[in-house]
Amino acid sequence: MLVSLDKVLKMAQDGGFAIPAFNVYNMETVMGVIKAAEETKAPIIMQVYPRLVKEEAGYYLAPSVIAASQKASVPVCFHLDHGPSELEMTRMLRWGATGIMLDGSACSFDENVAMTKHAVETCGYVGVGVEGELGHVGMVTDDSMDDFTEPEEAARFVKETGVSCLAVLVGNAHGRYKNTPKLDIDRIAAISEATNHTPLVLHGGSGIPDEQIKLAVKSGIRKMNFATDICYAFQDALQEELNNPNKSIALDNFMKKPIETVKEFCINKIRLLGAEGKADN
Repeated sequence: MLVSLDKVLKMAQDGGFAIPAFNVYNMETVMGVIKAAEETKAPIIMQVYPRLVKEEAGYYLAPSVIAASQKASVPVCFHLDHGPSELEMTRMLRWGATGIMLDGSACSFDENVAMTKHAVETCGYVGVGVEGELGHVGMVTDDSMDDFTEPEEAARFVKETGVSCLAVLVGNAHGRYKNTPKLDIDRIAAISEATNHTPLVLHGGSGIPDEQIKLAVKSGIRKMNFATDICYAFQDALQEELNNPNKSIALDNFMKKPIETVKEFCINKIRLLGAEGKADN
């Protein structure tokens, strides 16, 4: 069933687990993610990167996500990931999104607050919650990280914007890590406390050790994003099929293994975050 961002965040907050947020790129990744959620009876988020929203692919992908969500027996939120402007936000609202991320983290604090507050007000007209970001979560290829999110600034940001959840920088980055990352678990707990336990979001979930993820969830992470590893899971399976001398030329058969591989990856992360069996809670 298609539900709001606030709905799945409340489920996570009440249950003390984190909602897995999986980026999807085509019909096959949508199918893999939904199959995993159904098998594990888990609430999930399917999200779309803004490049797809600006380009032609998003127009065709959104109906696939909506159809899969409405058919599913588990709660599914359809979310915009890292929306940089009103263009992406408006298109996604029109296409049926039930959650929006407005990412002003590369701007000054005041500019970020103004942009995010405007998004919260606009999306609020149609009952859609907003994710903000404070502390710019960059790429693993960046020379250095920005300053980590400060608890006091986070408290002010949440109060002034009214966001439903807040993405934080605590040692995480997007992409595949060259070295094992080390999350600042104490900082996550301090931010959670300072923001009156506003649901926190961890971006760059691909490659963070399982034990660190479990500690992060205990400390207040209520949404965790996975994108890079979904791409690798899909592409690795695709490459195996290409190398298979007995491969089918029928695309529906050819795509069965990549769909299954994405499903198995998602099942692993659903269980890691404690979301398995929580769809009915």
